[in-house]
Amino acid sequence: MQKRDSASRLTQGAPLGRQVRFGTTVRHSIPYKVLCARGWKEVDDDSWDFFYADVGWIHENVPYASTGSQGLRLSEHQRVNHFPNHVELTRKDLMAKNVKRSLKGAAKNGLDPAEYDFIPQTFILPNEGAMMLRHFRENGGMWIMKPIGRAQGKGIFLASKPNQIEAWMRDRGTQKAENCCYENYVAQRYLDDPYLVGGKKFDMRIYAVCLSYNPLKVYLYREGFARFTNARYSMSKADIDNPYVHLTNHAIQKKDEAYDADISDLKWSILELKRFMTTKHGAEAVNACFAGIQSIIVNSLRSVSNVIINDKHCFEMYGYDVMLDADLKPWLIEVNASPSMSSDTQTDHDLKFGLLDDMLTLVDVENHFAGRAPRRVGGFDLICENGAETRGEEFGALPTMLGTRNDRLESLKRLRRWCTLGDPAKPGDAASKERDDEGVRGTRRDAR
Repeated sequence: MQKRDSASRLTQGAPLGRQVRFGTTVRHSIPYKVLCARGWKEVDDDSWDFFYADVGWIHENVPYASTGSQGLRLSEHQRVNHFPNHVELTRKDLMAKNVKRSLKGAAKNGLDPAEYDFIPQTFILPNEGAMMLRHFRENGGMWIMKPIGRAQGKGIFLASKPNQIEAWMRDRGTQKAENCCYENYVAQRYLDDPYLVGGKKFDMRIYAVCLSYNPLKVYLYREGFARFTNARYSMSKADIDNPYVHLTNHAIQKKDEAYDADISDLKWSILELKRFMTTKHGAEAVNACFAGIQSIIVNSLRSVSNVIINDKHCFEMYGYDVMLDADLKPWLIEVNASPSMSSDTQTDHDLKFGLLDDMLTLVDVENHFAGRAPRRVGGFDLICENGAETRGEEFGALPTMLGTRNDRLESLKRLRRWCTLGDPAKPGDAASKERDDEGVRGTRRDAR
C-alpha cells in the first residue's frame, strides 16, 4: 500500500505567499480528504484559489454562451475543475457528433481517417431513427440503446430486432404527447466480439487531465482499472436481457444475486490486466494496443478542441471508458466529466487519493512550475503538448506509460528537485533518462 505522502510537501512555502484557499460542492468524499490533506483552507465565500465543483455548479456559475449565463468573474489565479461546455465530449450524443465530424473531415485536413475510427457505429435518436432502422434492417446485428444524460448503466437495453427500436420510438412519442418526461438516446452497434478474460467481459476506466484545449495539453495517468461482469459472457437469447452478462458497471454488478464481495474479483488494476495480456499475446501486440488507447484519448480531445470554450481558469479530469475487441482493437465507449471518486476497497481508495492529489499538483495553483511543463507529475505523464501527441523517445522503449508501474512518490521527489533547481528534464537528458529507464525497468519487473 502506498503511503499517503502526497504532494503536500511540494506546496509548502507556496508562491501565493499564503495558505491556498478552496471551495467545493462535495464533502465527506475522497476529493475533500485530498484537499484537506494538502493543508489547504476551506472558505465559504468567493476568495477561493481553487474550486472543486460538480458539473451542476459549473453550468450555473461559469459563463457559457448557449445558456445565456453571465457567470462569475474569475480572478487571474482562480482555477475550477470543469470546462463550461464539457458536454461536447462527455454527453453521449454530442461526443458521437463531434467524433463523426472529425472522421469525415480527416482526409480533407491531411489526417488519417483511421485515427478517428474509434467509436462503434452510432445513431442519435430520435433524429436519426429512420436512418438507423434502415441500416438495422439491411445489416442486422445487435444494438445497445443508451440515454444521453444518465450514468451507472441506468436506462440501457439491448435490441436484436428492428421492431424493438420501433416500439421504443412509439413509446417515446406517447410520452411526448402526454407531456411526460422523455429522453433522447444513442443507438450504438454492440461489440459482440469483446476481448474476454476468464470468459468474462470487461471495460477499462482510464484517467486523463486536459489543462488546455488551445493549445491542446494533456496528461495521462498510469493507473486505472478494468471492470468485469460477474457472469460469463454469452450472446444466447436467454442472456440478451441479462445486465450481469453485458454491462460492466460496478454499481450494476454488485446487485447480482451471485455476487459475493469476498470472492467476486470484479476489478483488476490496469497493470494486472496488461501483465495478463502480455503473457498471452506478447509485449509488442499489447504495447501497440495500449498505444492505441493513448491515441484515442488525444484524438477524442482534438475532435472537440474547436468547440470547447477554452477558459484559462478551467481544466478537466476525464474518466475514459474503453473496451477491447477480440483483435485487441480499443474502442471508446464514453467519456465521463465527473468520474466516480467513491471507493469500496482500500486499494480503490488509495488509487483515487493518489490520482486526485497528483491532479492538484499538476494544476499548479501555487505556480511552482512557473509556466513550464514537466514531463511527469506523480502518476501523470505528458502525452500531448501544443496539439502534438508525445510518444516514442519521450517514454524510453515504450510507446506509452499507461499500465506501467506508478512510482508516483519517487516522481514527486524528482519534481521537487526540478522545481528547486529549475532543471527542465527534457527528453534525452540525464533526469529524463533516469525516469524513463526506471519506468521501463518497473514495467519489466511487473510483467514477470
